[in-house]
Amino acid sequence: MLHEVGLDDIRPIAIGAGILGTGGGGNPYLGSLQLRNEIARRGPQKIINPMHLDDDTRIVIVGGIGAPTVSIEKLSEGTEMLRAMRRLEAHLGYPFDAVAIAEIGGSNSMHPMIAGLQAGLPTIDSDGMGRAFPEIQMSSFLFDGAVFAAPLAMVDAGDNAIVIPQAATNIWAERMARNIAVSMGARAGLAGFVMTGAQLKATGIHYTLTLAHRLGLRVIRAQRDRDDVPQVAAEMLSGRVVFRGKISDVERRTTKGFARGTVTVQSFVGDDELRIDFQNEFLIAYHNGSVVATVPDLICIVTDETGEPVSTEMLRYGVRVAVLTVPAPQKLKTEAALRFVGPRAFGYDVAFRPLPGESIGIEPPTLELQTNQ
Repeated sequence: MLHEVGLDDIRPIAIGAGILGTGGGGNPYLGSLQLRNEIARRGPQKIINPMHLDDDTRIVIVGGIGAPTVSIEKLSEGTEMLRAMRRLEAHLGYPFDAVAIAEIGGSNSMHPMIAGLQAGLPTIDSDGMGRAFPEIQMSSFLFDGAVFAAPLAMVDAGDNAIVIPQAATNIWAERMARNIAVSMGARAGLAGFVMTGAQLKATGIHYTLTLAHRLGLRVIRAQRDRDDVPQVAAEMLSGRVVFRGKISDVERRTTKGFARGTVTVQSFVGDDELRIDFQNEFLIAYHNGSVVATVPDLICIVTDETGEPVSTEMLRYGVRVAVLTVPAPQKLKTEAALRFVGPRAFGYDVAFRPLPGESIGIEPPTLELQTNQ
């Protein structure tokens, strides 16, 4: 697994986290620019194996909340996650020992490393989703009821900050935080999900930063070798390429702190089409009207030629893409988890039919992937 992240690791992580983000999590390119700046100033960021944590380690989760369509126009100030974390420490009366990842998708994979560098704390190779989801309660850290989203702190790029000391439920924490994020311009930094090392070991989806890094390295190598990059990425994730074509229509709107809409992909040959609904992330895919994949399994869009991730805010008419489906981590497939991350949690009256295979949230084999970057 990764033990530290240096400058040469940023591009692979950005590619891998962009694919795992299923369209959301924030623009990975913008996140990579900020992480590159922090590592150039402060040196590599230390990464901790989650299973090596002491049980009483005090952990905080940090990440961005808002609409990805806003994040590419309303740029971050750069210290939002650190300031949110400091506000929460002041509220609780004690400092944190380490930072964990809210979601491995997109730039939210990098914010905990940026905040860790700024605070002088290590980042843990574990997150609560194994992908990206649009709402706070959709996290494996919260499913068993031992960890709560609140108290949490939020700050914006200016001087606005707030602490939510408690919430009746994690869904109420999402409602309050979302309304505050909208008031902050549909983009804010958030710190919360306070937990111990023992709780993270029990509830987290582990080694996802290492997976994102290795996936990115594999994509870069496939690009260099002129392989079928989308197929290579799908195979590494125990998934498959379900469709290739050109984006023929994008209906997208930013509302209530989310990017919502539908993208339609027309086959290169014939009249087949794939339609995907999204709420920050891709939620459900219909092939000629029939469901082929739903949350919590991953629906990922990459460019057909290079295998680079295409996020919801970057969907454009005419882009040639491949659509991958990837099995979700096991912790998202339990009965308790599906109440929050299954298709019915998003208003779709369809049964979740899990894809076969497993690649996310398992300890990676000991290997080294070499690439000329």
